[in-house]
Formats: sequence, C-alpha cells, structure tokens
Amino acid sequence: MTVVGPFGLSVRDQALEADVQAGLAAVEEGLLEATKSEVPFITEAAQHLVRAGGKRFRPLLVMLAAQFGDRHAPGIVPSAVVVELTHLATLYHDDVMDEAEVRRGVPSANTRWGNSVAVLTGDFLFARASHILADLGPEAVRVQAEAFERLVTGQILETAGPSDGRDPVEHYLDVLGGKTGSLVAVACRFGAMMSGADDTVVDVLTQYGERLGVAFQLADDVLDIASDSHESGKTPGTDLREGIPTMPVLRLRERVARLGLAEDVALCELLDSDLSDDARHAEALARLRVHPALEQARRDTVRYAEEARAALVPLAECDAKAALVEMCDAVVHRAG
Repeated sequence: MTVVGPFGLSVRDQALEADVQAGLAAVEEGLLEATKSEVPFITEAAQHLVRAGGKRFRPLLVMLAAQFGDRHAPGIVPSAVVVELTHLATLYHDDVMDEAEVRRGVPSANTRWGNSVAVLTGDFLFARASHILADLGPEAVRVQAEAFERLVTGQILETAGPSDGRDPVEHYLDVLGGKTGSLVAVACRFGAMMSGADDTVVDVLTQYGERLGVAFQLADDVLDIASDSHESGKTPGTDLREGIPTMPVLRLRERVARLGLAEDVALCELLDSDLSDDARHAEALARLRVHPALEQARRDTVRYAEEARAALVPLAECDAKAALVEMCDAVVHRAG
C-alpha cells in the first residue's frame, strides 16, 4: 500500500499510483509555467500561493477521474492546471474580501502587497486559465464558464444572505454548491471528459464531485473553528471574526430558534459582538469548540460525503473507484 495526494490517500495499484503521481508532477510544472510573466513582480505575486503548496485536491480528482478513459489523453493535465489556477485565483480574491492575513501557512497576498495587487493577481490567474482553456475546445470553455458563473453566484448569495423566509441552512448549502461544489465537479468532469470516458461516467463523476466539494467545504467550516493555524494553514476563526456565518454558527442559531437556551443565546450575542477584539474572538472560538453545533456541522459533512460515495455506485469496481470512495473518508477525517 502506498500513499499519494493531499490526504495521504492510499493507492493499492502501482500503475494507478504511477499515473497519479506523474500527472500531479506535470500539473505542478504546468502551474509554474502558467504563472510566469515577463514582469518579474507579476511572476512573484502569481506564484506566491503556488509555491506555498496546498492540497492539490482538484488536480488529484482530475487524475483519478481520467482513469475511466484514456488516462494518457493530452487534455488531462492542462485541464487540471485550469481548474487549479481558477481555484488559486479565487483564493486571492477571497482573502481580500475576508481581510485574511494568512493563507497556506504564509502571509496572504493582500497582507504582503495590498488589496489591489491581490485582486489583479487573481485576475491574471483567471486570464492564464482562460488561455489554456481555449486550446481544450468549446465544450471545455462552456463547462468552465458555467461553473465560474455558479461560483460567482454562490459568492454573491453568501454576501447577500438568505431571502426573507428562506431557511439559512438551505441557503448556505446552495452557496457551497456554487462556491465550492461547482469547481470540484468540473475537476471530475474534465478528467472524465478529457479521457474520453462514456457520457454516463462523466455525469456520475460530475455528481460525485459536486457532493464531495460541499463536504470538503463543510469540513473546512469545522476546521476553521476546531483547528489551529498549523493544521489548517490559515488563521483559525477567520470566518468567525469577519461575521461570515459558516455551518457551525448556522447550526447554533438554528438551535437557539428551536430551544432558546440561555447559554446558546449568550453565545450568539458574543458572536454578534465585535470579534476584532482578540479576547472576545478567543472566547467565541473556545465556546464553539465544545458546543453541540460543531458536532452537528460534522454530521452535515458526513452526510454529503456519504452522498458522494453513493453517487459512485453505478461505476464498475476498480482501483480508481476505490480511491474516489476513500476520498470521501478522507474528507470526513479532516472534520474530525
């Protein structure tokens, strides 16, 4: 048994391991090449997060999905580079909106160079992704465009909040489907599509990716509360400090509406206070870490991971399918 990928994913088949490792190495080279510019400063800023590392979760999914067709097809690695560049670009923009100070264990681009450079660097990465995408054909362009629209829509919906009468939890799950699920689904879709897999297989893997992406973000929500910065690569409670209602907070508010317990009401009041104060922020984190709402958010993570696993049922048994199933377990493990 060997280990590959961002979560210590075990791969039992040597040929599969070799393909995945070679694919990820090629993606890494592609990312460095795609982020080069004739302007040295742009290269430095664009490669800031590439060189910081990261899980390469989406490229790994591209490589695994490609196993259901011709795994050596020429469009596979470029499509993985496109997906990762798009993801990296959103991180530059997210950190500006969230005023984040740390990303992947290093100072965020906005902290290092300011908001304008961070936003423009994200735009540069989108442009480079589009350039690569143009060579992959009109269908790939359409798939990416639709996913990008969903991604932006999800971000806007998060900013706008739920409409009157809308369940905040349902609204948030829609947000995650757009912000995270859409691009993870594209990773799986591109891998299968570029490999020439059957349309049925492409659809199955796309559905799997959508659900796995939501589970992945829910696990991040839990990590934002439960982890330290060494484990998560970013400052704990960043979303909490910015007043972004992630799943643990939404489950807490839901509990308050249902039970009205005094200690829960008090915790909500603390969350609604000025959490730029370090002492209040630390207290809020400490209280949420032992609250049942955090465990409920973990159960939400498990539910979506199980839905992702169930989506794979129509696929024939093979080592690639086993690895995708194990990805579901790995995402749940991240949430504790």
